[in-house]
Amino acid sequence: MRRSTERILTTHAGSLIRPAPLLQFIGARQRRQPYDEQAYQDCLRNSVSEIVGRQASIGIDAPSDGEFGKSISWSQYALERLSGFERRPVKPGAHPFARGADRARFPEFYAELDAASGPPATAGATADEAVCVAPITYTGQAEIQRDIANFKAALKAAGAVEGFLPVAAPASVIPDRRNEYYASDADCLHAIADAMRVEYRAIVDAGLLLQLDDARLAVTYDRMVPPAKFDDYRRWVALHVEALNHALEGIPEDRVRYHVCWGSWPGPHTSDVALRDIVDLILGVRAGAYLIEAANPRHEHEWRVWETVKLPEGAVLIPGTITQSTVLVEHPELVAERIVRFATVVGRENVIAGADCGFATFAGSTEIHPSVVWAKLDALVEGARIATKHLWRRG
Repeated sequence: MRRSTERILTTHAGSLIRPAPLLQFIGARQRRQPYDEQAYQDCLRNSVSEIVGRQASIGIDAPSDGEFGKSISWSQYALERLSGFERRPVKPGAHPFARGADRARFPEFYAELDAASGPPATAGATADEAVCVAPITYTGQAEIQRDIANFKAALKAAGAVEGFLPVAAPASVIPDRRNEYYASDADCLHAIADAMRVEYRAIVDAGLLLQLDDARLAVTYDRMVPPAKFDDYRRWVALHVEALNHALEGIPEDRVRYHVCWGSWPGPHTSDVALRDIVDLILGVRAGAYLIEAANPRHEHEWRVWETVKLPEGAVLIPGTITQSTVLVEHPELVAERIVRFATVVGRENVIAGADCGFATFAGSTEIHPSVVWAKLDALVEGARIATKHLWRRG
């Protein structure tokens, strides 16, 4: 994994808005309608090539494939790559995404949001629930090898030095799944970790950076406490960190990026757990880089956590310096200020400028127009250039 040894490097959190031609195929796949498989594969390959090329052209040092190969969402795509799950319709009002302390505090707001966007207003939600009814094994070898091949070809064509593929951490695989097969939910979790290890290893063995996305880790606090106690939540997080580390056994830490955010849904987020209360557990993940949400009004102040918390030896911090939570495009000077704050407390060589979360966490995301997304990424790159001049005292 490259470091900011001569300038501030740039990256982002992974998902980007799919182009319309690709969405037509994705929609047909999800509706189980007939479509031309070869035409879909050609469209996917070309779309990945174009999106990687555009990232490289504006100056993103570590691009992604935009998560274009995932036809559901950033986490529920695993339904198409794992055996053992059955999809069942959710009873009206019973979807697990519809609960949480934030929703309880702002019921009128969420009622309007759900009415406008369809309940529940949370990225990645579907009309079905996933129930584990049989042994969990990895069955997505063809899909992950396709994604790897498309991405590596795109990186080569764009002249990019490195790139990352984002995939779900065990805690975030198929959120709010139900277990009817294993003796305990912990057993089900470890079965998921064992299965997902196949995907993790394939990415690293192909010479790519592996990014583990884990919004579920932080978001669960909003849905668990109360009625559970904070110590119960801490134990829940520790269990899932243990499972993730088990899945990462044998994978070099400097090939792993770990992404934690508080969910990308457009809510008040007043019930988010404080970073300082879980940062030790986050840093317990065996990773070489930690991507932490840090650019929106609810979490920007938490840069000060790093004044007293030390990064693991050799690790890199990738704080969010732009955010998907607003269509306002960050001024490059503000991006630079955010970068300099972090560089001042953890060292400039230990900072890479990133984004809070993905811009299309499920395949049909429309919260932010593509033109605004690219303006934000431009601001990220320009902000990194400004920060570089300040941190290296260049003219």
